[in-house]
Amino acid sequence: MKSIKGETINEIIVNKSRFITILVNISETSKVQEKVEYYKRLYKDATHYCYAYIIANASKCDDDGEPAGTAGIPILNVLSNNELTNVLCIVIRYFGGIKLGAGGLIRAYSKSASAVIKKSNIVSLVKGYYIKLEFIYENTKIIDNCLKGIDICKVFKEKVQYSFKISEHEYIKIQNVIESKVKIIEKKPILIAV
Repeated sequence: MKSIKGETINEIIVNKSRFITILVNISETSKVQEKVEYYKRLYKDATHYCYAYIIANASKCDDDGEPAGTAGIPILNVLSNNELTNVLCIVIRYFGGIKLGAGGLIRAYSKSASAVIKKSNIVSLVKGYYIKLEFIYENTKIIDNCLKGIDICKVFKEKVQYSFKISEHEYIKIQNVIESKVKIIEKKPILIAV
């Protein structure tokens, strides 16, 4: 599986219609509408705001007033054919005065999605975990040594709390040490960019 880093914007013109395409890394379906609304405000005078997303096992598309099946599904197909996940693709159209017809719209929305993907920073995804640990101060050195090279959010209170993302492969290497020295507060399966 693959995803993208950050956000990428691309623009193409097809028969005087302007297609602005935004490809966004996103990991929660609850954030999709917020992102779409943000771009609607940013490009408030556009004609259509069509989109598709694939997040984990969920996917959805929206034609936003274009003829049924001519915008959202072509965008979704491009995302799927490129084996992307945790992405939202929004194509904003400014109508240029020339009707494209159903076939022309399908080609334009597909081309827009493909062009933004080519411009994006594609990353491979592997299975991993989001982990939150708690342990006594005396174990800090051992845990720090175990998690060398990993980006850790550290909180120091009565006990030490670390939260971080780690690939399944890396976790297996340190599992015995970690589980013998800490209390695991949370261990959630996720996909991690490598």
